[in-house]
Amino acid sequence: MRLKSVAPSVTAITVLLAAGCGSTTDGGAAATPAKTVTVTVEGAGTVTTDTRLASNVPDDVRAKGTVTIATNAPYQPFIDFAAEGRTDAFKGLDHDLLTAASAKLGLATTFSQQPFDGLIPGLQAAKYDAIAGGITDKKERHQVATFVDYSASGTGFLVLAGNPQGIRTVTDLCGRKVAAQKASNQAKHLAEYSAQSCAARPIAVQEYPENPQAVQALLAGNADAVAATQVNLTDIAAGLSGKAELVQDPTQPNGWRASPNGFGFLKSRKDLAEAYRAALQALIDDGTYAKILAHYKQQPIALTSITVDQAID
Repeated sequence: MRLKSVAPSVTAITVLLAAGCGSTTDGGAAATPAKTVTVTVEGAGTVTTDTRLASNVPDDVRAKGTVTIATNAPYQPFIDFAAEGRTDAFKGLDHDLLTAASAKLGLATTFSQQPFDGLIPGLQAAKYDAIAGGITDKKERHQVATFVDYSASGTGFLVLAGNPQGIRTVTDLCGRKVAAQKASNQAKHLAEYSAQSCAARPIAVQEYPENPQAVQALLAGNADAVAATQVNLTDIAAGLSGKAELVQDPTQPNGWRASPNGFGFLKSRKDLAEAYRAALQALIDDGTYAKILAHYKQQPIALTSITVDQAID
């Protein structure tokens, strides 16, 4: 299940490709020449090839010099079309992270629009090298894909400004009225948690057709909190002019029951997935990752370490 959308942010990327020095085989024949790829990501600066990281790229991919990435836009802030009326140019958080990571590896990127339900079958058929676009790393998807997890988002809790009920963690919701979108994971998980952990003080889960109605219930005093995907509530809270605030639980910085979002690679291409894990970690280490997430106001979904196949369900 993909994360829900928030307001888009415009990003421009420029790319420069230059031939680099190739290595040689033992017989003296030149191997596939390495490429130096430089990209400039708006809000994050310039990223260029790291020869050490580029040496981890599988030979067949290095020979192509380009990775093909299938996605399904629009799904802001992760992926969106760069211009109205065009379906062959993209922008967004996933676009920027993959473009920057690819540059670290000496690779260019080509994104293509595909139906969401066709992403994993297309990957299985080797139509492209990777899939992206706010895709949740789920265990059932591991049958086909290996996911390089680059962010995580769980349930966040929105409360009135000043937090009059003193809600800090999910345990504080026992005995409270919590608004959530109808049939959402939040409604399901809170009902399960209430039955298991709240005893005689159950959570009164109030379901609404959409998140905006749940937020209005909070503002009208008809609910004590709103439960929704944290990435959504971050944007919602920013637009409420100080009327409400997002609860911050320091023990669960990515939200309650946070699931990782990942870039998917064919399960048989763990070598390529590992190259991207290392490249994305390098973006964390040099500060580029934080700048890209900040550009999209998505700091709450940040990770400190890039992981592989860490699905929780």
